[in-house]
Amino acid sequence: MTLPHPPTPAPSPAAPGGLFVSFEGGDGAGKSTQSRLLGDWLTGLGRTVVLTREPGGTELGRVLRREVLHGGHVDPRTEALLYAADRAHHVASLVRPALAAGSVVVTDRYLDSSVAYQGSGRDLGAQEVEDLSLWATGGLLPALTVLLDLDPAAGLGRLSARADQPDRLESAGDDFHRRTREAFLARAAADPGRWLVLDAARPVDEIAADVRARVGALLEHAAGGAR
Repeated sequence: MTLPHPPTPAPSPAAPGGLFVSFEGGDGAGKSTQSRLLGDWLTGLGRTVVLTREPGGTELGRVLRREVLHGGHVDPRTEALLYAADRAHHVASLVRPALAAGSVVVTDRYLDSSVAYQGSGRDLGAQEVEDLSLWATGGLLPALTVLLDLDPAAGLGRLSARADQPDRLESAGDDFHRRTREAFLARAAADPGRWLVLDAARPVDEIAADVRARVGALLEHAAGGAR
C-alpha cells in the first residue's frame, strides 16, 4: 500500500510578536560569534533575546547533537531524520513560545543547513530535505537569514586550532563542503528578501555592523506596523 505524501505547510516567515533570525554558513565561518554579538546588541536595546542553535538548543537536542555529530556511523537518511526530529522539538518547545512572547530568537543554524548539508552535501535531494524540515517546523522560516560566506578551506583552517576532534560533517571532505557552500549561495540568490550574504573573511566588527543594520531595519519596520 502506498502511503499518502503529507502536505508541506506553506512557509510562514512572519512570526507574531517576536523576530526570528538565523545564521548560516560553512564550518568555521563565525556563526556563533556573530550570533553572540547580535544578542549582546539587542539586549543593550532592551530586547529579550533567546540565543540558541541547531542541533542542541534543547535538552533533547543536546543528546541528538552528540549522537549525530560525534556518535557512531549513521547513514545519510538517518542523519537527515535526526536533524529534522531535533528541529521539530526545538521549534515546538523553544522557538515558537519565545516568538509568541515577543522575544528575538537568534539561532546558529536552522533548516537551510539541512538543505545544504544533507540535501546537497549528502545528495539526498534539496527539495526532499526542505519539505521534511518545513513539515517538521510547521512552515516556520526566519524573517532574516544571515549567510556568512567563506571558502571551505579557510573555514576548516580556522577550526584546526581547536583541541577537539572534527565532527562528522567537518570531516566530510572537500567536495562535500564545496557542494554545501554552493547550495547556501543558490538559496540566498533565490530569496534575497530573507537572506543577507556577507563575506565572512572580513573583520568581525564590520560583519557585526552589517548584521545590526539589517536587523535594526526589521525592528523599525515591525514597530511601525504595530502603531
